[in-house]
Formats: sequence, structure tokens, C-alpha cells
Amino acid sequence: MESLVLQLHEISAVKFGNFKLKSGISSPIYIDLRLGISYPSVLRNISQTLISSVSSTSFDLVCGVPYTALPIATCVSVTQNIPMVMRRKEIKDYGTSKAIEGDFKHGQSCLIIEDLVTSGTSVLETAAPLRAAGLKVSDAVVLIDREQGGRENLESNGIKLHAILKLTEMVKILREKGKLDEQMLGVVMRFLEENQKVGALATTAKVKALSFLERAKLSKNPTGKRLFEIMTEKESNLCLAADVGTAAELLEIADKVGPEICLLKTHVDIFPDFTPDFGSKLQSIAEKHNFLIFEDRKFADIGNTVTMQYEGGIFRILDWADIVNAHIISGPGIVEGLKLKGLPRGRGLLLLAEMSSTGNLAKGDYTTAAVKIAEDHSDFVIGFISLSPASWPGAPINPSFSHATPGVQMVTGGDALGQQYNTPYSVVHDRGSDIIIVGRGIIKAANPSQAAREYRLQGWSAYLAKCS
Repeated sequence: MESLVLQLHEISAVKFGNFKLKSGISSPIYIDLRLGISYPSVLRNISQTLISSVSSTSFDLVCGVPYTALPIATCVSVTQNIPMVMRRKEIKDYGTSKAIEGDFKHGQSCLIIEDLVTSGTSVLETAAPLRAAGLKVSDAVVLIDREQGGRENLESNGIKLHAILKLTEMVKILREKGKLDEQMLGVVMRFLEENQKVGALATTAKVKALSFLERAKLSKNPTGKRLFEIMTEKESNLCLAADVGTAAELLEIADKVGPEICLLKTHVDIFPDFTPDFGSKLQSIAEKHNFLIFEDRKFADIGNTVTMQYEGGIFRILDWADIVNAHIISGPGIVEGLKLKGLPRGRGLLLLAEMSSTGNLAKGDYTTAAVKIAEDHSDFVIGFISLSPASWPGAPINPSFSHATPGVQMVTGGDALGQQYNTPYSVVHDRGSDIIIVGRGIIKAANPSQAAREYRLQGWSAYLAKCS
């Protein structure tokens, strides 16, 4: 490592003075690894050192942060025979307009390669489009860690940092070898001491979301695939929360708003007039208007119990509901139990990753655990009930999963029972959801069909803006 540090100093890649960094702060030391492209032996040394440090890490692809790390990643790819993808810093408005170039498959893992890290912003700007394209990003390797908060910022976004050298180690080597005087060493060390936490800049680069039709091709579950297809065919990402008092009312409003929705959410256990033929009647309306049925059962028991609740009882939910949902409070066994009966029938499951009520506990580690369980059962789990998936660690997550968000109205606010409301545009465009779940805004409207149409148009407009 000492020889590499001296090589970098010899080619003037280590500079001392006053330099403004991407994070906005001024630094007395600047590392310019772009010079490495003019020195093949140095570039080769850097690339070999980086890839050797992650020998125990599993990945399928490499991607260099543009522009400095592109030649480093290329050198790694060629010498180690590892496929490479490239992130476009500027997405062209012609040709394929891709953010990520190269040949890759959904679900592959990608190692990000960077020259150095300060706040971690550049790595995060590269991770976002990689994840949006369906790749997994959990590791980044850099030559130099400036020890200014980058490691922590990356970890909070689900990325482990592998660094060859700390900046303090580098300047100490230069001092020991007589390449740096004591005064400048003191200046650099004081600067690092005073700037240990540099916040990552907000990622301003717009990541074009995959279309529902593209995501349908990624889904492993027939119901998940069909949901994306229906949304595309009907130009609707609207789910009606049919929280009415009787089965007769539900069937009536389902027929009225059916042309506008992609999904109908039910609470079958509140109906005093439920009859065994309710499911077949609702299925007929769903087929007529081309929407799916989502029974908001919120299963929460152990696997064996939910299996019986799903298939049996008076409601026989498995027979007529395309989609159900579940809490993960009891662990992955609940998914395994529901999957035992639902998967052979082609059904799908949504996991409750977040909730819209004030003071709820579905957040943080609970949300992360829900994502992990979904990944482990992606043949049955089709997505999540979520509020702000764009802010989850590691976001955007697997695009084969859909996100449905409750508590949507035309204006923000809440009710006396703690329900919080957000607008269609905020939910879809800003928070990263896919499906808006609307209840009272349609059901209580003077003209439910017209209200549903207005919500559909707003939700679809937000989706188109997210994809452009």
C-alpha cells in the first residue's frame, strides 16, 4: 500500500492547497485519480488493489462511478473477466434513453467502484439508477475514505463501504517518507478532525422509473404480472377502498366505479348480509370491468392458523380474492402458510411494510424485515402496503414489487381517528408508490363514478411524470 501512495504522489495525484469538494466544503488536500489513466502501471495497480479487497464479497457485475472510476472499473472488468455496466451521467433523449448501459439481468448484484468517498453522494447517485433497473447494490469499493461521513451515509442507504486506505493513513505515509512537512500534516489532520460528518447531498439526478409493462415482465407471480398489465391497459393505478356497510352496497359501487379502477379493496368480515355467493358475484363484476380483488384481511397469526383462515371459514377468501395482505409480526412463517394455499391458485400477497395511521409501529427495522421476507418469497409476494418507499434504505427496491398506498385524497390532512391523507401526485411521484388507495374521497362523493375518474386521471398523470 505504501508503494501505491508514493506512486500517486509521484504523478501529482495528491495535491495540497485549497480545493472545493463536491460536498461544498473547502479542503487542504485533493486526490485526483483521473491522472491515473495516463499511467497504465498506476491504473493497473489501483484496479488490482481494489478488486483484491473484495475477494470475499459476492457480486455479478461492476459499475464505475462516472467519470473518474470508469477506467478503473473497465480495467477490473477486463483483467478479472467480470461483466461491467455503465451509468450514464447524462441520459440522452434519443436512442434507447437508458440510464444504465450494458447487458444484465434483473436481480443480479452489482459492485460499485469509486476512487474515493467523502459524503458518499456520488456512490448514491450511481446506486439509484442501478437499483431502479432491477439490480441489487449492497457494496461499494473505494481506494480512499476521506473519513468525513461517507461510510455512515452509505450504510444508512444499505451499502457497505470497502475502503483500501483512510486519508489519515495516506498523509501519515507521505509524512514518514518525507513527502509532506509537519505543518501541512497538521493542517490536514485538523481539517479532518473538524469535518468528520459531511452530509450526503440530496440526489438531484432524475431517475426514470420503469413502466408498469416493463415491470410486468419482471414479476414471478401471475397475479403480480396481471396487475401491472391491467394498470397499463386501463391507464389506471387507482384502488377503491370499498369500506361500506353491506355486501349489497359493495357490489353496487364496484359496478359503478369498475371502469376506473385496477383494484378493489374489500373488508368482507364487516358485512352483516354476507352470503356464500358474494365472492362469485364480485368476481363477475371484476371480470366485466377488468380489475382485481384485494381482500384487506391483514393476516397476522402463525402459519398454520392463517392457512385455515385463508381457505376455510364462512368467507372462503382463497376462492375469490386475487390478493390478500399480511403483517409480518409473526415472522416469515405467515407467508409460508398463506403461500401453501395461495401459490397453487396463482394468488398474490401484499406485505404491510408501513401504515398510514398516526403512532403505528410499522417503520424502520420492521419495514426492512418486510422487504427481506418479500425477496425470499418473490414468487408469491407481489408487493407492499407502503407510504414512502422512495425513502426506504436501499431504495428503489426490486421493481417487480408493486407499492400500494392508503390514505389518499385530493388534499392533505387527516381525520379524528389518526388517518393521514396525501395527494395522488405526492404519493406516486414524490414518495415512490404505484397504486393510490382511495376510500371516502370516492364513496362519500355525490357522484362516485366521476370522483373515481378524477382520482384515476390524477394518479395516472403522476405515474407518467415519474416515468418521463
